[in-house]
Amino acid sequence: MSPTAEPKAAVPPAYGVEKEAAGSEYPLDSKDTAVSPGGSSVANESQESLGDGYGSSDEHIFKDPVVADHWRNIYEKASYENRHRFDPEFTWTAEEEKRLVRKIDFRIMLWAWIMFCALDLHRRNINRAISDNMLKEIGMDTNQFNYGQTIFLASFLSAELPSGLVSKKLGADVWIPTIMVGWSIVAGSQAFLSNKAGFYAIKALLGLLMGGFIPDIVLWLTYFYKSNELPSRLAWFWTALSTVNIVGSLVAAGVLQMRGVAGWSGWRWLFLLEGIVTLLIGIFSWGIMPPGPTQTRNWFRGKNGWFTEREESIMVNRLLRDDPSKGDMNNRQAVGPTKLLAAIKDWEMWPLYIIGLTAYIPAVAPGTYLSFILTNPPMSFSTFHANLLAIPSQFLFAINLLIITWISKKAGERSIISSLSNIWFFPFFVGLVTVSPTASPWIRYGLLTGLLSYPYCHAILVAWNAKNSNAVRTRAVSAALYNMFVQSGNIIGANIYVEEDRPFYYRGNKILLGIVCFNIVLFYLVKVFYLWRNKVREQKWADLSDQEREDYLLHTKDEGMKRLDFRFVH
Repeated sequence: MSPTAEPKAAVPPAYGVEKEAAGSEYPLDSKDTAVSPGGSSVANESQESLGDGYGSSDEHIFKDPVVADHWRNIYEKASYENRHRFDPEFTWTAEEEKRLVRKIDFRIMLWAWIMFCALDLHRRNINRAISDNMLKEIGMDTNQFNYGQTIFLASFLSAELPSGLVSKKLGADVWIPTIMVGWSIVAGSQAFLSNKAGFYAIKALLGLLMGGFIPDIVLWLTYFYKSNELPSRLAWFWTALSTVNIVGSLVAAGVLQMRGVAGWSGWRWLFLLEGIVTLLIGIFSWGIMPPGPTQTRNWFRGKNGWFTEREESIMVNRLLRDDPSKGDMNNRQAVGPTKLLAAIKDWEMWPLYIIGLTAYIPAVAPGTYLSFILTNPPMSFSTFHANLLAIPSQFLFAINLLIITWISKKAGERSIISSLSNIWFFPFFVGLVTVSPTASPWIRYGLLTGLLSYPYCHAILVAWNAKNSNAVRTRAVSAALYNMFVQSGNIIGANIYVEEDRPFYYRGNKILLGIVCFNIVLFYLVKVFYLWRNKVREQKWADLSDQEREDYLLHTKDEGMKRLDFRFVH
C-alpha cells in the first residue's frame, strides 16, 4: 500500500506491549493502553490495577479516520444492532460513565444474578432433599443417586453448545427465559417422584434445559460491560452459589419440617415450592431482559426504554473502543458450521478448557454430600441442624470468591492467583485422609467446612476465557466449550464418593488430594504456555516493517486470537 494512496494509519505495537517498548510513534492513552487498529484496545498486564479508566480519551482505536472507516464497514456488513450509535468523535465525562455503569449494574447485572439464583436453586436443592430420607422413599442408594447426578451432568454438558448456538440465533433475551420456564416446571415435578426411573428421566430433562444458561448469560453480559469490568461483575454473579446455598439451607430447614402436611414428605414440598418461585422469575425475564444496549424499549420496560440516547452512545462507544470485535456480529446472528469449526480448532484456547476440566473436581463430592454426611452415622446430626451447619462454609465461600477476584484484578494476574483455590484445598484433604475414624464429629465437620470455604476462581477463568477469545464468534463458542469441560469435571467429581467408601470416604479423598496436586502444577504450566505463545508472536511482529504492519492491520483476514498483533492474557 502506497503512503500516497490513502492516509497513513499509525502503526501500533502489539497488544499488551509495555509502554517502554512501544516507542513514541504510537500514542498511549492515560492508562498506558496500547491501542491497535486491528482489534481491541488492550492494556498491558498491569493496566487493570491502575484504575477503571472512566471517561472518553482523545487517544483511542478509532482516532485515525482510515481505521474508523475500516471498522464502520465491518459493523455495517455485520448489521451490528448498535452501529447507529458508533461515533469516533463522541466524548463523555468520567462521572457520566460511572453513573451509567451503576445503572447497568442495577438494570442488567442484578437481574442476571437473580436468574442465576433460579438456576442454582434447582441444581443444589437435591443435596438438601436427600438429607430428608428421599433416597429411601424412592428406593435408591447413594450409588444410584450418583448415576442420576451423572445423567444430569452429561445432559447439562451436551446442551451447552447447542443451547449457545440457539441463543446466538434467537437472542439471549428470548432463549434464556424460555429454558428457565421449562426447567422450573420440570424441577417442580420432582415433587411427584416415586422411583429411580422417574428420577433419572427428570435429571436428564433438567440437564438439557439448564445446560446453556451459563455461557448464554455470560455472552449477554459482554454486550454491556468492558473486558476489565467483567471479572468483578462475574465474581458478584457467582455469589449466587453461596447465596442460594445459605438461603436454600434456611428454607430447607423450615420446609422439610412440613413432612406430613397433606400426606407429603418435606422434600416433596421443597421441590414444588421452589419450582413455583423460579417459574415466576422465568416469566418476568421475558419482559425484563433487553437484547442489547440500544434495544431496551418495549411494553414492559417502557416506550422510552431504560437509557437516553446519550447514555446509549456512551455504552456503545466505550464498549467498541475497549474491544472493536464486539460489533463484528449481530446479536441475532447465528454461528454457522464453518465458524463453529474454526472456533473449536482454536487450539490456543484449549489449555483453559483443560483447567476447566480439573480445577473444580475436588469440591464436587464434598459439596454434594455435606448434608448427607452430617445426617448419617457416625455424625448423626438432625436434618434441621445439618442444613444449618452447611451455612458457614457457604458464607466464607462468598467472601473468598470476592477477595480472590479482587486480588486478581488488582494484580493483573490470573493463573497464579487462580492456583490459590487448589492450594487452599491441600491441607484440608490431608486432614480428611489422616483423621482417625474415632475422632470427634466436629473435627471432620471443621475440615469439610474449611475445604468448602475455598476461594472459587471460576469468575476469573470465565473472564479470562472471554478475554482471550477476542471475537464474538469465538466468545460464543468458547464459553460453551469451557463450560462443557467444567461439567465433564463435575461428572468425574460426582462419582468419586461411592457407597462402599462410606462413611469417611478415605479412598475418595485420597483421589481428590492427587487431583489437587495435579491442578496446582497445571495452573503454572498454562501460564508458561501463554508466555511462550506471546513471545513467538512478539518475534513475528518485530520482524515486520512498519509498512508491513500497517498493511496487515488494515487488510488481514485473521480474526480474534489468530491476529498477529493480539497477545494472550495470563
